[in-house]
Amino acid sequence: MSGVGARWSSGDRALAAGKLMLAWVALLWLLEVVDVATGHALDGFGVTPREPSELIDVVPSAFIHFGFAHLVANTLPLLVLGFLAALSGLRRFLLVAALIILVDGLGVWLISPPHTNTAGASGLIFGLFGFLLVSGFVERRPWGVLAGVVIAAIWGGSILAGLAPTQTGVSWQGHLLGLLAGVTAAFLFRRRHAPPELIR
Repeated sequence: MSGVGARWSSGDRALAAGKLMLAWVALLWLLEVVDVATGHALDGFGVTPREPSELIDVVPSAFIHFGFAHLVANTLPLLVLGFLAALSGLRRFLLVAALIILVDGLGVWLISPPHTNTAGASGLIFGLFGFLLVSGFVERRPWGVLAGVVIAAIWGGSILAGLAPTQTGVSWQGHLLGLLAGVTAAFLFRRRHAPPELIR
């Protein structure tokens, strides 16, 4: 085997994935500290539906939270699901995350109720859940299937609750769109296995 990626051990991948997700979550906390210190000036980076000027907030909205309670609720699932998703490669993870954030943000802009402001990492969390849930099946990896089953057992109830349209102050649209984007990402960015070697 050759190439830098091929020389990475499982420990190297885990370390890189851990560093990435710790840095990601640290950035979210730093932004929330800035938001509070500036009188919640960053809340304006949330997405207000169908306002053309709000399209520039599609990506920033995934990094903004409405208070520390909102951020605390998202921190652990983002750390765990992001870490597990990043174990398969940082480049792949960043592509998956970018797709989820874009699809989720644009979908919220299109279908959320008028005069609402939507922000937070929950769309990405739901997307990573969907990605991890199905990627093992898509790629026919036994360990991936097992991981998906365990993740479903731990967070499945919370995910279903987050999709309920009866909750006030919760963007079930963003959750659903994130979940669908994550499932789509599992197909679009599935790992291609090398064909078996022919022996003559």
